[in-house]
Amino acid sequence: MHDPELLVLDEPFSGLDPVGVDVLSGVLREYAATGVPVVFSSHQLELVERLCEAVAIVKDGRLVASGRVEQLRDRGEQERRHVRVTVSGAAEAWLGGVPAAEIVERSQDGGVVALIDGATPDDVLDAARAAGTVTHFSLERPTLTDLFRKAVAV
Repeated sequence: MHDPELLVLDEPFSGLDPVGVDVLSGVLREYAATGVPVVFSSHQLELVERLCEAVAIVKDGRLVASGRVEQLRDRGEQERRHVRVTVSGAAEAWLGGVPAAEIVERSQDGGVVALIDGATPDDVLDAARAAGTVTHFSLERPTLTDLFRKAVAV
């Protein structure tokens, strides 16, 4: 290809090994940096999230969500607020004692907690501190995969 005005690709990363993905990603970034619009379809949403500024999610031939990736993530974050926390030395059931929160995922020393009914990250952090030594605490932003699942849910 020499000086394309537009690149339109269908599943360009399909079948590539990780090195091939890196090479192709670099090529697409180079074209985009020169002002060439790059449009591609992909079900590899981690790559889409990493490479794209804007996305469109299509279900049954209809557009169900679109916009800049950060805007979609911000919208999703308002609807779904999760906190990932790890606490060393805590009793196994400490997460169950967090008021107005729902355990989404358990791990050996903590897990992911969905904040519901007005719960705040500070509520979870306070409970974690009371239970043991907090070794990890982060707000989990929704991934593009999370947003896709929500957008195409029946």
